[in-house]
Amino acid sequence: MVMMKPSTLVVYLAALVLALPLVAQTPSFTIQADHPTARVSPALYGLMTEEINYSYDGGIYGELIRDRTIGRAWDALDHWPMVARGNAQVNVSIDESSGPSAALTRSLRVAVASAGPNSPAGVENGGYWGIPARPHAIYTGSFYARTDTPGLPVTVTLQNDQTGMVAASATVAGLSGDWKQYTYTLTTGDVPVSSNNHLILTIARPATVWFDLVSLFPPTYQGRPGGNRIDIMNLLAAMHPQFLRLPGGNYLEGDRIADRFNWKQTIGPLVDRPTHPSPWHYRSSDGMGLLEFLEWCEDLKMQPVLAVYAGYSLGGEHVAPGPALEPYVQDALDEIEYVTGGTDTQWGAERAKNGHPAPFLLRYVEVGNEDQFDRSHSYDGRFAQFYRAIKHRYPNLQIIATTPVKSVTPDVIDEHFYMSAEKSFSEARHYDNADRKGPKIFVGEWATREGDPTPNLEAALADAAWLTGIERNSDLVVMASYAPLFVNVNPGGMQWSTDLIGYNALSSYGSPSYWTQVMFSTHLGTEVVASTLAGAPARVYASVTRDTVKRKLFVKVVNATSSPQSLAIALTGAGKLAPQATLTTMSGKTPNATNSIAHPDAIVPAARKVPIPGPKFNETFAPYSVNVLELSD
Repeated sequence: MVMMKPSTLVVYLAALVLALPLVAQTPSFTIQADHPTARVSPALYGLMTEEINYSYDGGIYGELIRDRTIGRAWDALDHWPMVARGNAQVNVSIDESSGPSAALTRSLRVAVASAGPNSPAGVENGGYWGIPARPHAIYTGSFYARTDTPGLPVTVTLQNDQTGMVAASATVAGLSGDWKQYTYTLTTGDVPVSSNNHLILTIARPATVWFDLVSLFPPTYQGRPGGNRIDIMNLLAAMHPQFLRLPGGNYLEGDRIADRFNWKQTIGPLVDRPTHPSPWHYRSSDGMGLLEFLEWCEDLKMQPVLAVYAGYSLGGEHVAPGPALEPYVQDALDEIEYVTGGTDTQWGAERAKNGHPAPFLLRYVEVGNEDQFDRSHSYDGRFAQFYRAIKHRYPNLQIIATTPVKSVTPDVIDEHFYMSAEKSFSEARHYDNADRKGPKIFVGEWATREGDPTPNLEAALADAAWLTGIERNSDLVVMASYAPLFVNVNPGGMQWSTDLIGYNALSSYGSPSYWTQVMFSTHLGTEVVASTLAGAPARVYASVTRDTVKRKLFVKVVNATSSPQSLAIALTGAGKLAPQATLTTMSGKTPNATNSIAHPDAIVPAARKVPIPGPKFNETFAPYSVNVLELSD
């Protein structure tokens, strides 16, 4: 036996300790379930949308005909090519002097010089990158027309581009010399599912016909006439949205004052809506008018957040505060009356005339959009003028400002964030130490912009990290909505990436960020509870809410690292926990993984049961994953 001096022994033991393998300590996540820190805003998660990326026309709005009215652009006939079968001869042009109404003063002039039963002639429309045909479906259509040959019949055909197969056809008989609306129904048989179809309007003898407002609708959500696409509405319904910010941001303002969303021109019969250019370089049909927005809210049981035009447009035109602004203030008051007024009011009666006698519930009105870009710096005065007028008439409404103002104190301020993934991760605690003395916050537009046309998994992870901060601070942040909501994924359909939901004429899908939204919005408690995450690596985030009625605890954990992450979870004050919990996980093998039209379900959440041995337990979360652990007591 070798004897060592005490000093030598200490050195030896120290070296031995250093030589031992290090055992990493599991990061801890402590949750005080009986210690609420804030009430969760019941309207926290909602929708923001506007006419961009063919979101309304060519998107959620069910209309299948593109450029159904004849606009004033140089390419007005691009979507109305002529059809001449056999030896038929036809000339198609725009008639500037003839239209079906004071709002629609132009029309499509179809002059057929030669045609017969086996050689018809007319025009066709390919819709928004194709018209979908499904077997045993009923399509409802209409058009306005007049002719120089009274009694003339028009044949309406839905035909496949590649095969020539006729999916459905109908005959509209008895056209007259005066403008009238004619309706038709197309019922498909046993046809293959396809979006490669055109709608064709033809006549079988020489004559001239003027057409306008040619329309075709598929079956719509809840069967609402002139309503929305079923598949896209189902995706939205799964998000459990609590509000819809309408009619949108830049779409509200327009490039010029004349191009703003003039709500009074979007109500009533379609033939009385003049249409208008959107800021994203295509013309809006205004089929998605003010009442259609409100009915969209009604169908999904969400509240409208009504944005009113505030006297500033994107190109820099503005209306100075004072007398010049008064007509716009009155227009906003009229709009609120249209939404909320009884049938004994002027605009409530107009809403009833348009088919909806019952008023809509309205809590929030936003004055303008992104007015920090107004170089005239007139928003402070403009907002004050709107604020005082609206509060005087409707004192219970919450008024939202689009940028900080000094003249009056808004109830809520709308803040927008478009971020890279790294920025979203770093901003996850943005509101943790924010001032609680000022106005509430509406995060009216936000997104992690990575992925094209829709977000990839990295963006979804960053979104989830950001949302943990929104949830922790939902006493301050009363509403939040991702933007943009929609994109038509066809070439030419996108003006802005990255977008939550993608679609073409036939199908749609939710991006990984969409599924993040679904996971967060469908697992939201009534109060935030205290929690502490300690020792976790960067890119691991968490939030906890509790539903006091359902007696459930929702533990959200984001692991944006490339390795599995184990957490030592310790709960206090949760009562006796159920022996099993549900763990819902969305994950992928790489941060670039994504969904698409071809692969809509590549990244989707999956739920499984996990054992809960008691108030202290370990749980491991997969790499690149968004997780919700749902515990019951």
